[in-house]
Parts: sequence; C-alpha cells; structure tokens
Amino acid sequence: MTMFLSHSPEETESLGEKMGRAAERGLVIALTGELGAGKTRFVAGLARGLGSPARVHSPTFTLVNEYGGGRLPLFHLDLYRLESPAQILSAGLDEFWQPEGVTVVEWAERIPTDAVRTTHWVRVKIEIIAETGRKVFYDDFGA
Repeated sequence: MTMFLSHSPEETESLGEKMGRAAERGLVIALTGELGAGKTRFVAGLARGLGSPARVHSPTFTLVNEYGGGRLPLFHLDLYRLESPAQILSAGLDEFWQPEGVTVVEWAERIPTDAVRTTHWVRVKIEIIAETGRKVFYDDFGA
C-alpha cells in the first residue's frame, strides 16, 4: 500500500483526480474513512479525472449517484445507511461490482466479503490526522 499525505481538501481531490485519469473500465474502489475524512472530496477529484463535468455530492440518501459525461461513467455508492450484511446483499448492487465504468463505494468495510465478485478491486483509506490533514492509504494502480 502507498501512503499520500494531504494537507488540504484540494490535495485530497487532486489524488482522486490522478487516480481517475489512470482508472480503467471495471475498476471498483473500496473507500473507507470516518465521517468528515474527505471521501466525497476524493470522489469529486476522481470524477474530474474521468472527465466528468458533474458536481459530485454524497449519495447517502439515494445509495447510488451516477456521473456521466466523461470517458467512463462513475457509479458512486454510499453504504452508510445500510447497517447489516443482509441489507447490503438485498440492495441490488450486483451490477456495480463489475461496472461498465468505475464504481467507488464509500463505507466499503460494510460489504460482506462474499458479496463482491470483481477482479479489479482497489482499496483507499482516508485517516484524519489534523483539521485539514489526512493520510490517504491506497493500492497503487498507476496513479
């Protein structure tokens, strides 16, 4: 795993943007970090790196937001409101585990291990270390 030290929300977005430029069809990003860590800012950068002009916001209340207009569609899932493995398994998310674009899943630690069948899975963990400081740990896939 690689570690990136971010000193601002903009730097967190910039890392997401770099990963978006390197992302390939079928990529699933498992994104973890506590509330306020910068997960949605990371996804905003990812969307920009994919070339999407969309304004990214957290899909906490809708479960999935889809952003198009870039070189690949981006599917942004937020599992915060799904509390049990049974809820996640019954949510009908199977199509997002092998996407036609890129899937990023906030609160990915809630996914039951037997629920996801994908060959291109990348982990990104954001830790709060200061008011605007973050440690971002990620599987290096060319970013």
